[in-house]
Amino acid sequence: MFSILLVLLVIVAVLMIGIILLQKSEGSGMSGSSAASMFGGALTGAAAGNFLTRATAWLATIFFVLCAALALIASKTDMSNQQSDLRQEIVQQEAPAPATEPAPAENTQPTETK
Repeated sequence: MFSILLVLLVIVAVLMIGIILLQKSEGSGMSGSSAASMFGGALTGAAAGNFLTRATAWLATIFFVLCAALALIASKTDMSNQQSDLRQEIVQQEAPAPATEPAPAENTQPTETK
């Protein structure tokens, strides 16, 4: 599920980049002196029905929803991994050490040679 959403996020990001680059720049940005050129025509409402503008808004919304979903899934996965690691540590601490048989004792008495 995570990888599917990640692939969708990349596709939406690429589409959004393409649509943003296709849009025509309105006004001269901050270099103009009139209010319409300062705000790029956003106050006039001329671009409200533009397909590219609407597509950008929809793609941005989908992008943010996918980012939130991926963050939620990643945090849940991380929490479950941490909990399973903690359970393993607790089980290892509570389990007694396995009993080992002592090594066979070597003959420590000196042997007499005649």
